[in-house]
Amino acid sequence: MVPRKKTACLVGCSAMRPPDPVSLLADLVRRPSVNPMGREVSGPQYLEGRVGDYLVQRLSAAGIPLARQHVAPGRDTIVARLEATVPDAPVLLWDAHQDTVPAEGMSIEPFSPVVRDGRMYGRGTCDVKGGLAAMVTALERLVVADKRHATVVFAATVNEEFGFAGALALAALWHGPGKAPGDEAVRQLLGGSPAMAIVAEPTQLDLVVSHKGSMKWRTRVHGRACHGAFPEQGVNALYAASRAALAIEELSAELLTRNPDHPCGPPTLSLGTLRGGTGVNLVPDLAVLEIERRLLPNESPATARAEVIDRIAAACGSARIDHEQPFNDAYGLPDGTANPAAAPWAAALEKAARGRGAGRRTAARYGTNAGVYAAAGVPSIVFGPGSIAQAHTADEWIDLGQLAAAADVLMEIVTTGPV
Repeated sequence: MVPRKKTACLVGCSAMRPPDPVSLLADLVRRPSVNPMGREVSGPQYLEGRVGDYLVQRLSAAGIPLARQHVAPGRDTIVARLEATVPDAPVLLWDAHQDTVPAEGMSIEPFSPVVRDGRMYGRGTCDVKGGLAAMVTALERLVVADKRHATVVFAATVNEEFGFAGALALAALWHGPGKAPGDEAVRQLLGGSPAMAIVAEPTQLDLVVSHKGSMKWRTRVHGRACHGAFPEQGVNALYAASRAALAIEELSAELLTRNPDHPCGPPTLSLGTLRGGTGVNLVPDLAVLEIERRLLPNESPATARAEVIDRIAAACGSARIDHEQPFNDAYGLPDGTANPAAAPWAAALEKAARGRGAGRRTAARYGTNAGVYAAAGVPSIVFGPGSIAQAHTADEWIDLGQLAAAADVLMEIVTTGPV
């Protein structure tokens, strides 16, 4: 366990020291990797390039074979493979995303990690650079382990926070050759589909075995502009958009009554933004709505979206409405721990986490890369240090005792083998 500190201190770089998740996490936080979240912004704090370069340097120094998968400019997934030391061993995929949410409005310095009272503060400490640091630390320690009962494929993916693009690109390589630079090298490292994936997210060292999926898209409501002095000569797009908003509200209330006792909570629908108009004396010809539908693990995204579209159409009559293709479309995570290949490793993860006072099997309302891997046929579990209550917050932090325990758990399951 990391000793609790009562005075604030900046954490120093530890690239040349033995694997230590605390100093490694500090290195990661100092390298901003903010996801633009669909905005047209640029600057040194955006995208995952600095974190990816750091991981390449670090894993290469440890002698672990790796490759880059180019997903988008400035956004490379880093994939590394550490072979088992026993014959006929299965492959475990460890996934942690490199990106963080934006840092605007934070009450602390986002990229200057500070340790105080057993916590580290900074953007990404909890979501999910803490989990990333735990995985890299465990991987480096496993290099010198006497026994490795599984081959570990580690993937530091990109663009999880706004579309799961890195996980989708990686999963595609299990079913065929890729097209982007580095894809073939990554495919060789992946080999076949893994027996199980462990996806790092802040679960307080519990095992999230089921979670929701999500679908997000923009809807454009068209009208006809005219001068505000003659509104009868135009078609006000805001009126139809308002009727659409009321239809969404009505369906949202209905969804809360469907499967209310599901471990992940009921399906949900939310109108996130409604924008339209340029001035009070003009009749607006366009309104844009952003809609989010959260899905139960076995719901069809296409069916759920169609229901929303039909409700809007019924409420808006002859109004011209265009629904853009979703900019986020991810299945939920069904519980795959009963899968014969995954069950012994899920049990090993549970046992190791219970040895640290955690390890409950639970469900979540949020989505992760695990839903992508499960849809590709890989049983997946979400596991990591930190609490979702601290993710994306103005003073984001992680408990350093959990950080150290997560690295120990990940190493233990590989060195001791399945249950």
